[in-house]
Amino acid sequence: MKKPVIIDCDPGNDDAVALLMAFASNALSIKAVTAVAGNQTLDKTLNNALAILSYAGIDVPVAAGADRPLIKNLVTAPEIHGENGLAGPALPQPSLKPVSSNAIDLMADVAEKNDNITIIPTGPLTNIALFLLIHPELKNKIARISLMGGACFGGNRTPSAEFNIWTDPEAADIVFRSGIPITMCGLDVTNKALIYKEEVEKIRGLGHVCCMLANMLDAYGKNTNIQKGLPLHDPCAVAWAIDPTIFTTKRLHVDIELHGEFTTGKTVVDYREKTGRKPNTDVAFDIDRKRFIDLLTKSMACYN
Repeated sequence: MKKPVIIDCDPGNDDAVALLMAFASNALSIKAVTAVAGNQTLDKTLNNALAILSYAGIDVPVAAGADRPLIKNLVTAPEIHGENGLAGPALPQPSLKPVSSNAIDLMADVAEKNDNITIIPTGPLTNIALFLLIHPELKNKIARISLMGGACFGGNRTPSAEFNIWTDPEAADIVFRSGIPITMCGLDVTNKALIYKEEVEKIRGLGHVCCMLANMLDAYGKNTNIQKGLPLHDPCAVAWAIDPTIFTTKRLHVDIELHGEFTTGKTVVDYREKTGRKPNTDVAFDIDRKRFIDLLTKSMACYN
């Protein structure tokens, strides 16, 4: 039986890979896509989600969510994902339109109609936190949150914090304290989820959608020596939802640092289990890279 899924994203080139991978899977039934401000402003991330799905011929309810973090000012990442949030060849204007309701209402509608939902956030956790705050009665409908975010041993936005968690640490704190089972695909594992130039070229030859995706990966990796591998961060959260056996995880307690002078946004992982606090997260530390790329390539072949 397919898992009912909500994808919450801020496209983002690697979000594009994650979206296409999810919709190609026979293990997942995507009930909704929600957009959040993160890699770029909400108007851009929403348009990018719609454009990616339209280009691939996917019809699914899509809704706009939060346009800023709960407390902080929004800081985007144009140096990584471009001024439009989706570096690379311009996609046609989307034919798919967003639903009239907002992301929180759409999530609630999906939750009311489905049990054992998996939420896959690949951006800041603002929408998820708002959903939990506004609809606490629906929390028991969520079986798991498989997210891309955090790091045990070092960040990418600051020396200690990963971008998604750093962007809205207060939202992350709400989510990690929610009691919902969480899988954290942080930088410790996503930096091992490497794709190499020859593997991108194999995907490029699978059809027009895959060619578009390969061109995006080229642009995404413009500041990276792809011969050494390009990390595919967001697709890890999807891959875990499809096949957890690809990953090595450890069940640990995770807190979010909210007030540190140098560490705000850090996922404080009790890696050595010193605090005695009850584990609340399955933290991914390793990945079978070959199986991950095989899953990605097989997924992309569905679009030829």
